[in-house]
Parts: sequence; C-alpha cells; structure tokens
Amino acid sequence: MKKSWIEKRDCEKSFKIKTIDKKFADIPKGSRMLIASPPIIDDYVKSILHGEFVEPVKMRDDLAKEYNSDKTCPVTTGIFLRIVSEASYEEYNNGIDLNVITPFWRIIDQRSKLAEKLTCGTSFIAQRQAQEGIEIPY
Repeated sequence: MKKSWIEKRDCEKSFKIKTIDKKFADIPKGSRMLIASPPIIDDYVKSILHGEFVEPVKMRDDLAKEYNSDKTCPVTTGIFLRIVSEASYEEYNNGIDLNVITPFWRIIDQRSKLAEKLTCGTSFIAQRQAQEGIEIPY
C-alpha cells in the first residue's frame, strides 16, 4: 500500500554527509554535502517564526552549518520540502488546526515550481502568507 505524505515525513531516515567528487548544482567539487531527511526539514520549517519568510537557499546554508557541511543538497531538499508541505496539508485536511501543522507557506514562494505541484495549490499558500503579513521581496 502506498505511504501517506505523513508517513513519508515521519520516517526514521537519518541524514548523510557526502564528499562530492564533481561540481553539483551550486556546490563545488570536493565539498562536504549534507543530504538531510524529511524530519530535519520539518523541524527547520517549524522553527520559522510567524510572519517571517525564509528562502530555501538560506535553509540549506543554515542546515549545512548545523551539520558541519559545506552545502546542503538542493535536489533532496526540494523533495523533502515537498513531502513536509504535502504532509502538513494532509494534516490540515484531517482537521488539524493551522496553528499546529508545519507552516510550509513560510518557506515556499507561491510562484515557485514547487508551489505549483502542491495539492494545496498556490492560492492556499498566498492566503496563508497574506494572513501572516508575509511579503516576499522580488
């Protein structure tokens, strides 16, 4: 049976740190790259304060520092951010209060490709951001 988004988010998966042997995205060859996990991404997003917006690249930098790495993998970060967002929206649809679920609208730009993929749609993200007074600088 297919796992729910909540099950994917709440996995027992641990992080890994890998020294990369060639340039990857914005990460130079020889760098120590953190491959986080859905629970790590979830904890980070939960720490974003009401009314604040954090760019995913800042989260990647913050996590790299926290885990003694040079950079955090952009690909897995995007995948795990989607898992966290979908799990939170799944909880919301299950009747859990907005103040309890992980506030993914504080890290996802409503105009991003990720926002367009999410079940909640871009309008849900825009409504939450407006409600918190979040203005994303362009």
